[in-house]
Amino acid sequence: MLPKLLKSAHAELVEALPFTSKKGGPSTGSGRAVLAGCVIALAAAATPAAAQEESVDTLLDQLDSRITRLEDMNDIERVQRAYGYFVDKGQWTHLSELFTEDATLEIGGKGIFIGKHRVLEYMQTAFGPDGANIGMLTNHMQFQPIVNVAPDGETGWIRSRAFVMANSGWGLPLYEDQFEKGEDGVWRMSRLTGPFTMYTNWQGWGENALNNTWPDKFNPPPDIPPSTVYLTYPAYYIIPFHYPNPVTGEVFRPDVATVGAYHRPPGTPEQVESLTIGRQADGSQPIALPPQD
Repeated sequence: MLPKLLKSAHAELVEALPFTSKKGGPSTGSGRAVLAGCVIALAAAATPAAAQEESVDTLLDQLDSRITRLEDMNDIERVQRAYGYFVDKGQWTHLSELFTEDATLEIGGKGIFIGKHRVLEYMQTAFGPDGANIGMLTNHMQFQPIVNVAPDGETGWIRSRAFVMANSGWGLPLYEDQFEKGEDGVWRMSRLTGPFTMYTNWQGWGENALNNTWPDKFNPPPDIPPSTVYLTYPAYYIIPFHYPNPVTGEVFRPDVATVGAYHRPPGTPEQVESLTIGRQADGSQPIALPPQD
């Protein structure tokens, strides 16, 4: 059994990593195949023959799960970062393609926009047509990402902070966004929630901190009212965390009240439904954790 497994491992390695390509340069090969070959060889050498096949399959399943989870987390962060770079140069059409068809977007206190087409309408109406303009400054820098994925690998979340330098002033939004993996295996935003911590003109927050935005401050109007009403700096608002404490596992739920405005008359099915749209995760939902072995 051992010679057979080692021979198989050697074949995997040779197939996956030829030392040179046809052009004479290094070949990338398949990282997973290399990993499979190494695991098979090591397991064969360290495990009794009767348990080799089962233990190797278990190890490969665990490693595949870990690799997939890391790839998912990386893909989610790439989509989030791409959003910021598209904002930088007014690439609104490209930006809208980062969203699912039924996605929601809520920035500041403006309200909730429903659907990818409304994301595009919001951006082009509020900030102008696609493309960077002379004299335009909207640098959208993002930091401190924390990414998590659901155990089924179909839903993900990110919390990240942004620092915005624009012609109108300075802004500090904090994103709590949700993502879905499509049938094509591509991650897209299903909910963007970007409450502002602080917004000010160029005089600075020490002298002139500005109020939060509101639904009718500028066009277009939202589809439904904001999910919650809060004040920006110098007031103090805690944006809900999509994850529990990573050490204790305890969920921290800050005080969040729904907005005192109605999408439809109170008690109607439309109003009840509106209170479920675009809401943030609170950290109590299942989150995939790495194997503990």
